[in-house]
Amino acid sequence: MAELLLELFAEEMPARMQERARADLAQLLRGLFADAGLAHAEPVRTFATPQRLVAVVEGLPQHQPDRLSERRGPREDAPVAAIEGFKRALPAEGVTVEVREEKKGRVLWAIVREPGIATRELLAARLPELLARFPWPKSMRWGTGEARWVRPLRSILCLFDGEPVPFAFAGIESGTTTRGHRFHAPAPLRPKSFAEYERALFGARVVLDPAERRRRIVEGAERLAAAEGLRLVPDEALVEEIVGLVEWPVPLLGRIDPAFMDIPSEVLVLTMRQNQRYLALESEDGRLAPCFVLVANIEARDGGSAIVAGNERVLRARLWDARFFWEQDKKHSLESRLPKLAGMVFHEKLGSQGERVERLVALAGFLCAFVPGADRISSERAALLAKADLVSGMVGEFPELQGIMGGHYARVQGEPEAIARAIAEHYAPKGPEDRCPSAPTSVVVALADRLDHLVGFFAAGIRPTGTKDPFALRRAALGIIRLLSENRLRLPLRRAFEAVLEGYGARFAEVDRAALADELLRFLADRLVVHLRAEGVRHDHIAAVLAVGLDDDLVRLQARVAALRAFLESEDGRNLLSGYRRAANIVAIEERKDGRSYRGEPSRALLRSAEEMTLFDALEAASPRIATALAAEDWAGAMAALAALRRPIDAFFDRVMVNAPEPELRVNRLFMLARIRSALGEVADFALIEEPGRA
Repeated sequence: MAELLLELFAEEMPARMQERARADLAQLLRGLFADAGLAHAEPVRTFATPQRLVAVVEGLPQHQPDRLSERRGPREDAPVAAIEGFKRALPAEGVTVEVREEKKGRVLWAIVREPGIATRELLAARLPELLARFPWPKSMRWGTGEARWVRPLRSILCLFDGEPVPFAFAGIESGTTTRGHRFHAPAPLRPKSFAEYERALFGARVVLDPAERRRRIVEGAERLAAAEGLRLVPDEALVEEIVGLVEWPVPLLGRIDPAFMDIPSEVLVLTMRQNQRYLALESEDGRLAPCFVLVANIEARDGGSAIVAGNERVLRARLWDARFFWEQDKKHSLESRLPKLAGMVFHEKLGSQGERVERLVALAGFLCAFVPGADRISSERAALLAKADLVSGMVGEFPELQGIMGGHYARVQGEPEAIARAIAEHYAPKGPEDRCPSAPTSVVVALADRLDHLVGFFAAGIRPTGTKDPFALRRAALGIIRLLSENRLRLPLRRAFEAVLEGYGARFAEVDRAALADELLRFLADRLVVHLRAEGVRHDHIAAVLAVGLDDDLVRLQARVAALRAFLESEDGRNLLSGYRRAANIVAIEERKDGRSYRGEPSRALLRSAEEMTLFDALEAASPRIATALAAEDWAGAMAALAALRRPIDAFFDRVMVNAPEPELRVNRLFMLARIRSALGEVADFALIEEPGRA
């Protein structure tokens, strides 16, 4: 068994593409091996640095196994010319011809043994084609060739069992050499195996494994922070990006000029993160510290002093720009910026941002009635000012700070904290991991923003398609779900949809509002399924409750799902579900056989056994109890009413023969079973509950 080592050395690859490239290379190699019949004892391992994409596969055979293939020929009694032509088309060696009996007679079949070739030869022939179809999200041509790669390739190292695999791609001949760090160790390296390759690279100041680079970055940064009595501001995405920017990570501590520390911390962090890829530090009380960690790609002889000084100088220039925007923006109140929103298009079918602000103000007033503690005047004021920072200089430079800067400007101009906070938080939550607003005014404005966004685009005929959602409508729906669920808000969504549409005036006068509301509720229900599944709720439990009707109160809907889930996890629930399935299956079979429905009222006069009478009385008692409990939103009571049916149903099936010889008794008992189905159906569609282990 042998080892394949492949390294593709190029100019710097974008950090964001490296993990995907590793996965794609592994998948392509696995496909090549499977197609060639080459089993490998170990999985394909891949690595990436800014300049190299590497794969190693251990346990490959030296030789491709022989293959057997079959070719169907003419019938045995076919003309001689046809038979001879078939035989001439076969290889000269490794062929056996046999006759097989088929429906239309005896047919010639050729069994062809195709000898395998040496694995090194196969790789030399197949790797150029594999590289030519590498699925980079973006690629380029360079020089005079037609081959494409993410960045210009500089060399290819390919070894099989320590020996070179000769091929050419993009005008580059594969070889046996690589190189280390461009400054520390640019001399050629000639490894014979992956173990030698990894050791040689480390000696040449290249850490091949991204996980190891990440560890060095995080631990080094944490040591520097701890030495100052500080801690890292969590930023996993930035750390992952830095991993893809350096081959020999060297964390260094830099300092922020104290003159800039009065700028909002979000501006400082974003400037350092977005422009310079610096890790921010904070004190134990959570305040931003006047320090940062940069990650160099070189061990400087002076310990990094010059690198730190240069980066501090660059950051100082960036922060002067940020200070300019901050000082200039503070000279103008948020309210004075509102007229400019009239010239900013929100969407061609939905009007300007100015028109949107008017809708948000009206909608905030409507929503206050459903958010405990919300003040109408404060909510409408926050909605009025929420979008004003879109025309500020700072947000123009850093769009990621929209809302956040509005909150800062509101505080500067003396707005109450509740209003400033609502402006700052009204874009939250931006995703499943983002914190959800809880302050009443913040919740009102955030809800108004999401509802206007979602309803407006749906009314305009714009919906997500497949994986494409350019206007983030799924995110808006998830935001609505989280705002309502986490704050336990009993908002009637149909009324809320109508309030949104009223804000558009005659723009959507021709829209069927009832149909639109149903579509929006189904869309929210679909997102709710995704949201609850992430929390461990089974999708069939959600579907069973949704099947009873499109409830426009998401808090009530989730309470029903939770009650059903708890009930089905109890012994009564499990046994009742079994009885339901038995009853529903019998009724369905008999309805198909008889060509009629058995939805009807059973007659007490036709009851013959004590078990029938007990079940009849239990169903008579359960139905009003269930209806009363559901009307009162007493979900535990509704489930208790269902639980009371468990023993009568079990006893009925133990002692009563449904398909009695007397036709009237049979029909009456089928009515009874259908009554079980309809009684449980008032709570949920139990037919949608899957067997344990399948959901």
